[in-house]
Amino acid sequence: MTNITKTETLVDGLCFGEGPRWHNDRLYFSDMHGNTVYAADTSGNLETIVQLEDDEPSGLGWLPDGRMLIVAMRNRKLLVLDGGGLTEFADLSGIATYHCNDMVTDLEGRSYVGNFGYDLHNDAEFQKAALILVHPDGTTELAADDLAFPNGTVITPDGKSLIVGESFGARLTAFDINPDGSLANRREWAKMDGAVPDGICLDEAGGIWVASPVSHEALRVIEGGEVTDRVKIENQAYACMLGGADGKTLFIMTSKSSHPDECKTEKSAAVEFVTVKHAGAGLP
Repeated sequence: MTNITKTETLVDGLCFGEGPRWHNDRLYFSDMHGNTVYAADTSGNLETIVQLEDDEPSGLGWLPDGRMLIVAMRNRKLLVLDGGGLTEFADLSGIATYHCNDMVTDLEGRSYVGNFGYDLHNDAEFQKAALILVHPDGTTELAADDLAFPNGTVITPDGKSLIVGESFGARLTAFDINPDGSLANRREWAKMDGAVPDGICLDEAGGIWVASPVSHEALRVIEGGEVTDRVKIENQAYACMLGGADGKTLFIMTSKSSHPDECKTEKSAAVEFVTVKHAGAGLP
């Protein structure tokens, strides 16, 4: 196993970074508790893409025509950004039982969006949650239910499998993707004892990098559960994405806390990075 204990910092002073995506040679991400979506180049220069005035952004994606999709957490909506600004693309509140979070958008413009399921930050009773399928026309349907906090989600390069991290199930769960976008053949892809799988990304060798906040690391796991690499982080690791010129830079979203009040006060969140062996693959 490869253990890495030293990372570099690309951006710091954020409230809480989430949803990193490598797109058009830049790293796009949400500063969730800062209500802003940014893009950063490899020198750390930040551009504000859009601010949400009354909500918090999370998962990001792009439609085939290039328009950007943004999960609006509290209002449980999927927004679309174009030259005219932000507008509602889909209402997720009929299926999502609490704040929406991460998602993945496929090459046909279908999005799979997770949600908390319950009021996490106010110590409500744990409830399982659903994964929502949003079609390219904005209509929604239940993709999968009974998930223990569905979070980071990836689609394999062949477009045939979707894998989602169940944060409070300590596992990665896989599905086959049917031609109509529906999911089938649910199965455990990897058990992750001792970890809380949050944001995830795929590499070209079939491994999945998993950000695990409680264990202060990003770890690479292969199907069946074997861990091949670990990147230890001083703070908690909440999401990760492969990118850079050769696809081998692992960007990791870190923070001391995920509680909204603490995040806004401390602004301890950062984008850290390290070079790894395999380039990114699949989606997002």
